[in-house]
Amino acid sequence: MQEFALSEADRQQLGLLGITEAQIRQQIEIFKSPSFYLSLNRPGTPGDGIHRISPEEGEKYLRLQQEAARAGRFLKVVPASGAATRMFQSLLQIYQSGPEKSEEISHKASQGDATAGNLLNCLEKIRSFAFFEDLQERLAQDGQALEALIEQGLFRRVLAYLLTERGLNYGSLPKGLLKFHRYPSGGRTAFEEHLVEAAHYVRDGHHRCRVHFTIAAEHEAGFVRLAQKVIPLYEKQYQVKYVISFSPQKPATDTVAVDLDNRPFRDRDGQLLFRPGGHGALLENLNDLKGDLVYIKNIDNVAPDHLQEPTFFWKKVLGGYLVEIQATLHAYVRGLEADRYKDNFNDIETFAREKLFLSFPSGYDLWPAVEKKNFLLKKLNRPIRVCGMVPNEGEPGGRPFWVAGQDGTLSLQIVEQAQVDLTSPEQKARWGASTHFNPVDLVCALRNQAGEPFDLRQYVDQQAVFISQKSKGGIIIKALELPGLWNGSMADWLTVFVEVPLITFNPVKTLDDLLRPEHQPKP
Repeated sequence: MQEFALSEADRQQLGLLGITEAQIRQQIEIFKSPSFYLSLNRPGTPGDGIHRISPEEGEKYLRLQQEAARAGRFLKVVPASGAATRMFQSLLQIYQSGPEKSEEISHKASQGDATAGNLLNCLEKIRSFAFFEDLQERLAQDGQALEALIEQGLFRRVLAYLLTERGLNYGSLPKGLLKFHRYPSGGRTAFEEHLVEAAHYVRDGHHRCRVHFTIAAEHEAGFVRLAQKVIPLYEKQYQVKYVISFSPQKPATDTVAVDLDNRPFRDRDGQLLFRPGGHGALLENLNDLKGDLVYIKNIDNVAPDHLQEPTFFWKKVLGGYLVEIQATLHAYVRGLEADRYKDNFNDIETFAREKLFLSFPSGYDLWPAVEKKNFLLKKLNRPIRVCGMVPNEGEPGGRPFWVAGQDGTLSLQIVEQAQVDLTSPEQKARWGASTHFNPVDLVCALRNQAGEPFDLRQYVDQQAVFISQKSKGGIIIKALELPGLWNGSMADWLTVFVEVPLITFNPVKTLDDLLRPEHQPKP
């Protein structure tokens, strides 16, 4: 990219981040000529890539999960580093566009302007948000009444107290620090909802609950303050002892942002803008934890207390299912290493095909025993992920697919839309035929048969990057995301898909989502 020249200040910036000039030039070329599309063979469906678990089986998996939990094998990991910018994007646009009369906003809304309509809807239902009392109290500290301001059409002043440091600063905080749900005792943040969940399926025999949050370094103090305030309350309520830890995404995994014309984007100070490289950067954090059995769930996928029982049940079932698969695999791997199977691998091959949906290379049946043994060892001795799949009702998210590899074999993968060449009628049709998607509902086994942690960096598809659009100061920019944590970063893991009910998926992607019945108090 000859037209892009680095200044000395740019080079100093790169040096502090641990990023090379070659890296950002390579990243910009990817923006200009993306070539990261996967080859979809067919969607994963129940019976063809997705398992269904009967109630009778579920009871068995509950027992297995409980045994492993008592032994202290489970850890919960919550990616919580993302800012809530997208949640408040339309409100930020109105606030940053300058003062507008309420009549103008109402007129725009009546003409179908979605941004104006969103603002009016949020203000009309302001009492339905769990942060209502906090916003009301903050305005009262400055002698102002929230509902009076709304009646007077002083919308921008309300937005200033909601979105900026003048008030709650919700436009800049991470989702984990926002109040999502209202209870008689007060509002509860997404961070707190994950603590409540952990008490129900991560608790060990000593009543300890280990939870790790990946966060942005600039928000660590806020998370620590909240944890110090609320953890004693939840420990008393649920009779547990929380073991909480935090880690930031590593700066060296950041990627350069560009505008819609693929030019490097600079902030108001003229510095290159780098963004965290998506959730794929968190593979480093997960690898550093060296955990055994790990639940992974997004910070914004939480439900209030009265809707949580299905989540608890299925989290335990998925965990027990993983325990059983791991135990079977480890026994097979030990047997292969000890050469106990000689030239009869029928049981292992059946398990691999029926439980893991593994595909075998053409001509495998004719291979000599030693080659079969080596193939099975290589295929089975790797990390495992059991992924909950919910019926697809139009929500965005990664979908289950059989993907063709460069060697012609098929593997089960979680695929994001950005990884699909939708200009191909064939690929577009296959994408549209998918019936399920993964709401980031994973439980992972990260150790081998000897109890040693895998080096997770060895199982990444480095080509599985993708481009997404983000908002910076109300401006749309493009961000290059590393192989996603549950996409390319786990592409070479053993992958199992299990159908779970839609009630276990309760995302908050926009502010309007908090107005959905599933995020409101029990009627």
